[in-house]
Amino acid sequence: MSALRIHAGPRARARIAREGLQPADVGVVPAAAGGPKGLLLGPLDRFLFGDWLARSTQPVHLVGASIGAWRMATACLDDCVAAFSRLERDYIAQDYELEPGRKAPTAAHVSERFGQGLEAFYGGRVQEVLSHPRFRLHILTSRGRHLLAREHRVGTPLGYLGAFLTNGLHRKAMGAWLERVVFSAGGGATPLPFGTGDYRTRQVGLTEANFRPALQASCSIPFVLQAVHDIPGAPRGAYWDGGITDYHLHLDWNRGGSGPLVLYPHFQKAVVPGWLDKPFKWRHGATHFLDNTVVLAPDPAWVATLPNAKLPDRTDFTRYGTDLAARMKAWTTAVRESARLADEFAAWLDKPDPARVEPL
Repeated sequence: MSALRIHAGPRARARIAREGLQPADVGVVPAAAGGPKGLLLGPLDRFLFGDWLARSTQPVHLVGASIGAWRMATACLDDCVAAFSRLERDYIAQDYELEPGRKAPTAAHVSERFGQGLEAFYGGRVQEVLSHPRFRLHILTSRGRHLLAREHRVGTPLGYLGAFLTNGLHRKAMGAWLERVVFSAGGGATPLPFGTGDYRTRQVGLTEANFRPALQASCSIPFVLQAVHDIPGAPRGAYWDGGITDYHLHLDWNRGGSGPLVLYPHFQKAVVPGWLDKPFKWRHGATHFLDNTVVLAPDPAWVATLPNAKLPDRTDFTRYGTDLAARMKAWTTAVRESARLADEFAAWLDKPDPARVEPL
C-alpha cells in the first residue's frame, strides 16, 4: 500500500507531464491549520526544506496558519532539520494541568504554557526567521471586528455565532466579523503571493517585536486559547487562530498567472477555505485558485492503519485524558510511520511518473 498520493490542479498537472518537477519550480509552500494533524508532515518538512528545496536558489514564500505557521517559521531557522525534530518532540509532549472538576484546561492556562513554549523554542533566534536569505514567511491571523474586537465572556460567543451564520450565507460576508491579517517578513514590503479579492485582508510587517504574539495569535483557537490583543505594529484588537479565516489556505495562488508552482504538503486532499466551512461540504472542492497547486497528501487507506485509524487530532486530548504516555505513544507511532510520505515522494522525484499525479 502506498502512503502518499499526489494531486494537482490542471495547470500543475500539465506542467509536470511536460517537464517533471524540480525544486526550482516551486515559489510557494502553504501550511494548513489543523493542530496535531500537522505532525504527520514532519518527515516531509525535513526532506523538503533540509534537502530538496536546498538544491535550488529562488525565493520561496512560506504561508502558514496555526500549526502551519509554526512549521513554516521553523523552516526559516538555521539547521531546520533539527528544529523540525524539536517541534515534533515539543508538540507531542505538551501537557496541561486540569483544575479539579474540569475535563479540559482553562484557555488562560493553555495560552500561558503555549507562550512559554514559543519563547523557549524561538528565544534568541527570531532574526534567523526574519532574515532568511531565501524564504519569505507570512503568518496568517484572524482579527476580530465589532463584537469580536475584544475578547469577552458574552460578546465573544455571540460574535462567533454571528460569524458562523453570516459565513453560512456567504464566506465573504464573514468579513463583517473577522478579517485576515497577514504578518509578513521583510517589513511588510514583500508582496503577498496570493490574491486578496476573496476576503477582507490587511498586511503587516513581521518584526522581532511582534513575531511571538503574531505566531501565538495564529495558533489561538477560540475558547481553547485566549485571543492575543493589540499586537505591536498591527491594528488594535483581538487576534485569533489564522485557521478561522483560512483553515487550509484555499487562497488565490494564481494571481501571478502561470508562475511558480505551489507545493502543498497537506494532511488530506480537500483544501477547505475556513474553519467555519467544515460543515459545508460543497465548499471543499477544488477551484481555479488551485490550478497551479500540487498537493502531497496521505492516502486515506494508509491513514486507517495508524493508531485509532486516524490522524492525530485534538480529540486525542479527551480520548487519552491524563494518560500522557498513551497519547505520546500513539502520536509518536503515527509520526514514525509518516516517514513513508517523505520516502515515497523522494522516490517519485527520482523517477517521476505523471500517471501518479491525480486531479485535485
